[in-house]
Amino acid sequence: MKHNDNKIITPQFWQKKSLLEMNDAEWEALCDGCGICCYRKYLDEENELYYTRIACNFLNIKTGKCSNYPNRFQFEEDCTKLTKENLPDFSWLPSTCAYRLLYEGRPLLDWHPLISGSSESVKLAKIGIKNGIHEKDVIDWFDFVI
Repeated sequence: MKHNDNKIITPQFWQKKSLLEMNDAEWEALCDGCGICCYRKYLDEENELYYTRIACNFLNIKTGKCSNYPNRFQFEEDCTKLTKENLPDFSWLPSTCAYRLLYEGRPLLDWHPLISGSSESVKLAKIGIKNGIHEKDVIDWFDFVI
């Protein structure tokens, strides 16, 4: 068992527990670090969602990690905390996201770090957004819709 923030992470917890039963450390461990959720999305008049290559300024584009994770909500008004309670509202999460997969009753993918044992497996599987750019460097968002 691993310890994270003084909470025990049960081996293969994602196979043994529902999302609601997971402790905070297990919940956080589900994140594969792809960073896709930290890229800006655009919703058009017909409510069609478009992903962009525009990353939150806190996102390290190379690692897929937030550079200010503990304090992100204080500085980024658009950052939304994914919780057990609001997960149903996050249908925009990528189809590869562990939270979405488990919520939909599907297994984690082979490249997920909890399965592979390596955080590098996400990059090796080419999961993530290519050629990201920080929003501070963007003038016209429409140039970066993917």
